[in-house]
Amino acid sequence: MDTVLFIIGIIGNIISVLVFVSPITTFWRIVKSKSTEEFEPAPYVLTLLNTLLWLYYGVTKPDGLLVATVNGFGAVMQTIYVVLFLIYAADHATRVKTAKLVAVLDIGFFGIVFTATTFAIDGLDMKIMIIGLICACLSVFMYGSPLTAVRAVIATRSVEYMPFFLSFFLFLNGAVWATYALLDRDIFLGVPNGIGCLLGGIQLVIYAIYMNSRVVDSQSGDEAASTSLLSSVPSRHGQNDISNNV
Repeated sequence: MDTVLFIIGIIGNIISVLVFVSPITTFWRIVKSKSTEEFEPAPYVLTLLNTLLWLYYGVTKPDGLLVATVNGFGAVMQTIYVVLFLIYAADHATRVKTAKLVAVLDIGFFGIVFTATTFAIDGLDMKIMIIGLICACLSVFMYGSPLTAVRAVIATRSVEYMPFFLSFFLFLNGAVWATYALLDRDIFLGVPNGIGCLLGGIQLVIYAIYMNSRVVDSQSGDEAASTSLLSSVPSRHGQNDISNNV
């Protein structure tokens, strides 16, 4: 069972690495144009927080090496994305907004969680439970956020606001890590990834239904797609980045 668990964990690491590097094309565009244009910083700041928390969970848990390694890589990549966002912010307001989000979430919130669980909580099991619960809640929120694009797909009868690979990788990433969590009996890893697998599957079904349909109301689609947490360009025909988690 340990060998099977390790193999599934390695597969999960590979898939998650692909997920973490997927925004490279977006940031190559940002570097070339020397501007973040209409891209939003929130998805990258939130994903950095998510990877930091899961990295902390993996380091804290005795057998959490594979969770720690992939999220350590993810934290490095998201840090690079956030730094590039600060460097190439389209205007001063965007730079200030990004800096505030980083200060409040990635430094402030993570710092509070780290300090509280390190100094105020006794017992490894209790510490793992609290960190895991926080990670699970944030992951469920991030997995569910792209579902807002489903409204745009139904309203416009077009999948341009819900790219196939975003839904596919959400499904695949959730399925692999949910399987890993089931074998490892890790409820905190299993619940959010199981939900992620389910939500990703729903999006794939919606995609299959509307993939050959024509756009009927692009304005309403833009409005709905703009609410997706994982959408970097809310008004650019679904050019979403996959900035997810393990």
